Amino acid sequence: MKAIDLHTHSNKSDGSFSPAKLVDYAAARGLRALALTDHDTIDGLAEAIARGKELSEAGQPSVEVIPGIEFSTKYESQDVHIVGLYIAYDSPAFCDRLQAFVDSRTNRNIRMCRNLQEAGIDISFEKLQERNPDAVITRAHYAAFLLEEGCVRSRQEAFDRYLGDHTKYFVPREKVTPAAAVELILSAGGIPVLAHPPLYHMGKERLDNLVSSLKEAGLMGIEVLYSTYTNQDERDMLRLAKRYDLLLSGGSDFHGTNKPGLDLGTGYGRLFVPEEFLDRIKAEIRHSTGSAPAAPSDTV
Repeated sequence: MKAIDLHTHSNKSDGSFSPAKLVDYAAARGLRALALTDHDTIDGLAEAIARGKELSEAGQPSVEVIPGIEFSTKYESQDVHIVGLYIAYDSPAFCDRLQAFVDSRTNRNIRMCRNLQEAGIDISFEKLQERNPDAVITRAHYAAFLLEEGCVRSRQEAFDRYLGDHTKYFVPREKVTPAAAVELILSAGGIPVLAHPPLYHMGKERLDNLVSSLKEAGLMGIEVLYSTYTNQDERDMLRLAKRYDLLLSGGSDFHGTNKPGLDLGTGYGRLFVPEEFLDRIKAEIRHSTGSAPAAPSDTV
């Protein structure tokens, strides 16, 4: 049985690999399928899908590329991430609504740069864009900038002094609710998945309430396998999936060199997401629509 990875990032958000290089790496590691789920952006999907087709047409080891996204949302002041799989990312309506997400992040970044300037740091949103062309700017890019400029000695120091939620320089971004993200993914024909719930440290009752409310909104899946899960985490997520009749998903949350020691497909060494997860997701799509997933990568 081959492995799949349904949660990864490229340099179009806060990963270090280009979308094409990510697909090459997935093929080299023998993955059956890879979902590119960059933060609040679809900018890398066309490149990744095209590279997957090139490998297949050339008769080389190839991997199915699944068009995806990871939305950053807020639930009762808590960060919650919703992954979308098999989204119709070229839908005009979807793209219009996604642009509102991008605009809110840009406005936040401009304000954060002004705060850091007041701290004596020679930074601007334009400089961040120049160093990270075509990427959605996240705090990981700020940390890299501060480290390169000698303002801090480590990425951790950058967050502790300047970028963390509780520093005076941080500016929170307006975020949609998890339910709104679920609805947006559904409107694009995708499969909405609750990403890495144990990372939210909510407690069982509060997490159960979240999953229950999202199920009513149309949530279809939950990540039951993830790079940092303990055995107990996996058992807890499987119970939630069974209780709310959710599809099983999982992934490494690969970011390339931006998350040292965390590898594609295997996480920190013990992760294995079986291809049968993807078979069930596709079966659900066929059941719901009467046809196989209509993503461009389906020909890979």
